[in-house]
Amino acid sequence: MVAAGRGARYDTTMPFDVRDFPAADEPAGVQRQRRLVAVWLFTVCGMILVMVVLGGATRLTGSGLSIMEWEPLRGVLPPLSQHDWEKLFALYRKIPQYTLVNHGFGLAGFKQIFWLEWIHRLWGRLIGLAFLLPLLLLWARGAISRRLVPRLLVIFALGGLQGLVGWFMVASGFEADSTAVSPYRLVIHLSLALVLYVAILWTGLSVLRPVPQAIPGARAARNATGLACGLLALTILAGGLVAGTHAGLIDNTFPLMQGSLVPPDYARLHPLLRDLTQNLPAVQFDHRLLATLTAATVLATLALGLHARLPRGPRLAVAALGAAVLVQYGLGVATLLNAVPPALGIAHQGMAVLLLTAAVVALHALRGGRPWPARPPVPGRPAPVRLEQAGPG
Repeated sequence: MVAAGRGARYDTTMPFDVRDFPAADEPAGVQRQRRLVAVWLFTVCGMILVMVVLGGATRLTGSGLSIMEWEPLRGVLPPLSQHDWEKLFALYRKIPQYTLVNHGFGLAGFKQIFWLEWIHRLWGRLIGLAFLLPLLLLWARGAISRRLVPRLLVIFALGGLQGLVGWFMVASGFEADSTAVSPYRLVIHLSLALVLYVAILWTGLSVLRPVPQAIPGARAARNATGLACGLLALTILAGGLVAGTHAGLIDNTFPLMQGSLVPPDYARLHPLLRDLTQNLPAVQFDHRLLATLTAATVLATLALGLHARLPRGPRLAVAALGAAVLVQYGLGVATLLNAVPPALGIAHQGMAVLLLTAAVVALHALRGGRPWPARPPVPGRPAPVRLEQAGPG
């Protein structure tokens, strides 16, 4: 691997990196196995993306509270008889959402919201199967290294926890005078989904490309990409809070709010944490501010990447990130100006995950650009060669 200077080495370790694959001269059969494992992990990521979109649809249509029981096994089957439908509808008529929002709509209306929530829950179960069954099969075939298996099992366990957190969120909507789930629990549910998504995506990328490319001069672009990832995560969570509090239904103007950049009602609640999470103008403004900072950071990353003359792969990754942030920012403004119509709201939520994907891919592509401090050689001992440092050239 190309050194950054005499005695320098490139640090290729990043969170979720896969560090025990052989170098580029590995047998063709091993390369095929790695591609197979990567395709499986990317498929699971695609299913999680669909799950996030379905979650947004259930929230925007008020469907998330239509199933009042959590039955991980029996819940796989939908109602199979008129008696089953009447029983579930009777349960739904007992919760505040029916009394305060949907009072008077009949069984046909209940079925419409029920099916969306049932598909949402069924899709979550399918994600679990799509992760576990190939994991066991690939492990038995020896396609997954022993060091990677514990991480994948932890990810599977977190997926099971996500189902429990989802029910914890839904249950908050059954409390007295509640017509929607708790925004705090919604953000927790969304956070865990994003952690799972990024962990699986990064693992898949590392399995597919285990040897990072040394990119001299890319340090600034890599640091900017890391900052953009952090800001993007905060922006998405702030967006979850906007969704949970319905803060997007007020102040539907841009860029001003109530005639000024900072809404006059900002910081009217005390303490500050309460204002940031319960004061609707403040909740929306924070999301706007974070989105703008994220977009500016991504565009700065793009400029740094172009200035550094990155190799083709990292350059395309950074360019895709720049394009994605412009699309997402435009979607966000359009969603706000139109008072969050379901179609735009769902598109905005799905595009947020695609933007996160582009950010993670760009960060992964740039992860080999940081030089390690040189270590003085030990007399009489050859310099160690670490597997993850090996590469072509």
